[in-house]
Amino acid sequence: MNFKFAHNNINVLNLQESLAFYEEALGLKEAERKESQDGSFILVYLSDGTSKHQLELTWLREKNDAYDLGDNEIHLAFTTDDFEKAHEHHKQMGCICYENKAMGIYFISDPDGYWLEIIPEK
Repeated sequence: MNFKFAHNNINVLNLQESLAFYEEALGLKEAERKESQDGSFILVYLSDGTSKHQLELTWLREKNDAYDLGDNEIHLAFTTDDFEKAHEHHKQMGCICYENKAMGIYFISDPDGYWLEIIPEK
């Protein structure tokens, strides 16, 4: 029996704002969309265009309050082939929320407060 990653899911309050953020910050593009017949939810799957793994954004019509992210210890990690350029881009966007220069990594925060780790390709 073998298992492979398919996707990770996060819930978002403002789907359009999140879609714009993920495209600008990480180059992720919409690969698929599913909408409920009653309009109560929308699922959007984002792709980096190279791997099969996707990020699923879930928007719920009835949700109006910010999500409780607890201690926010869960995060997604992304590699980049140009760490310095990525860092400068995210700095200009104002979305860097934590840096660990000793480890050579940093984190950005999306519109809902989820942390995304940026690490250089090895």
